[in-house]
Amino acid sequence: MAQAESSDGIPRQGILLAAAMFVFVIDTSFMNVSISAVVEDLDTTVSGVQSAVAIEALVSAAFILISSKLGDLFGRKRAFVLGMLFYAVGALAMVFAQGLTAIIVFWAVLGGLGASLYLPAMQSLIHGNFEGKARAKVFALVGASGAIAAAIGPLIGGFVTTLLSWRVGFLLEALIIGVVLLGSRGIRDVPYAGDRSVDVPGAFLSVIGMGGLVLGVLAWQEGGESVALLLAIGAAAMAGLVYWLVRRKREGKPALLDPGLFSSKLFSTGVTQIFLQQVALGGLLIALPIFLQLVWGYNALQAGITLAPLSLTMFGVALLAGRRAGRRRASSIIRAGFVLLAVSIAGLILLVPRADSGWHLAVPLMLAGAGLGLLASQLNNYALAPLSEERVGEAAGVTSATGSFGLSFGLAFAGAIMLATLSTSFTNMAESSSVLPPADQERVATVLEEDAQVMSDAQLEELLAGQPEDIQDEVLAINDDARDLALQVALLVALLAALVGIAVAFRMMRLPDPAPSATDPVGLG
Repeated sequence: MAQAESSDGIPRQGILLAAAMFVFVIDTSFMNVSISAVVEDLDTTVSGVQSAVAIEALVSAAFILISSKLGDLFGRKRAFVLGMLFYAVGALAMVFAQGLTAIIVFWAVLGGLGASLYLPAMQSLIHGNFEGKARAKVFALVGASGAIAAAIGPLIGGFVTTLLSWRVGFLLEALIIGVVLLGSRGIRDVPYAGDRSVDVPGAFLSVIGMGGLVLGVLAWQEGGESVALLLAIGAAAMAGLVYWLVRRKREGKPALLDPGLFSSKLFSTGVTQIFLQQVALGGLLIALPIFLQLVWGYNALQAGITLAPLSLTMFGVALLAGRRAGRRRASSIIRAGFVLLAVSIAGLILLVPRADSGWHLAVPLMLAGAGLGLLASQLNNYALAPLSEERVGEAAGVTSATGSFGLSFGLAFAGAIMLATLSTSFTNMAESSSVLPPADQERVATVLEEDAQVMSDAQLEELLAGQPEDIQDEVLAINDDARDLALQVALLVALLAALVGIAVAFRMMRLPDPAPSATDPVGLG
């Protein structure tokens, strides 16, 4: 089918689809670098905003497999448009929200559902609307737009938030979505000719399994009483999903996904590494912005500039490594990526108590970006390359869901660990202080333990106004030690994921490497 092209030969409808991917990737960047502004404007807590970020990633992961099937049944273009509309409502909710509840309901839940609808539909629409070189160009453009959004998202978000408002960033998102929807009339629907049955029990178990695990972590962070129950329900549902899928496969009945995919060692190890990569990335993306903004008191622009070495290096290395794919074994590149990531996180853990400026973190953040860039250039192709053409779509849904679940788990677990450690360590240090009188020990510990709220020096000094100077100095010193320890413990989540990734990479070295994929021309994974 003939497509109108831009001046550089890229189909215009492809540019619209790339814009849809750009919005998806940049959305979380806006939220991460705006945490302090959102907390202040909405009079909420860091843990509440962090929970919203984790829930948004969780919802998109939990529903992406069933949403992909719904798109097959009711129309890929219809799913794309509906998903974009949901995403637009989520963005507009951020523009007008006056409380955390609206953000969780509309941005996290409805926006997450929107992403689960339009992302798989977008892949099918690209495949069905373009052919030959045009299809390769569009796939490359969509991949590049996501990578560019990841690279410049913290900078754009920080700039807009600092000079205008964090709400303006989400308004820009909604405007981009409006342009995409207006132009989508020129995108042709792609009918589905496969099996139209729906595995409802499988879909239910996948949602309950992933949801229970992440919500259990968030409940623990908030001091809920049902933590163990939620985690047990999540684990039981995931075990039930495995049993159900194997049983359906044995009986020859349609299933949410084919468990036979995991019979490929390349696919199963690739999916494992994607999960670990995203857990590590999620841990970094939540712990560092919280620390920079609400501990060092950085504004959104300063936080974005501090994180730029991570995102820009990740983009550059992914691009370079992807273009040179085939010159080295994919498994050795993946191993090098996890080694770089582990070394950089260990460096951050050692630097935190000594650093007092974002510039001190630049080198380890560049190393982390280089490691993540190497992983991004290889992992999707490693997992998908050994599969036949007719199974790639289903397998890509699995890798997408796994990556989103890993990201949500990393965000939830690292954020919860950070805030819980801050609360506990400050309380213990305050109560064991030889400077603070017993009455002040209990009062200070209670104030700062409430809601596990991170405080900057300026906020803490305001709280301590009127106290004797020696007490102020003691509380500030305790706070310095407690918040440094909290970030170090949170980074251990990312470090553990990277170390497990190294161990799995050594197993990968014993397997034959897949051939480079022709459908990922820019090498961005």
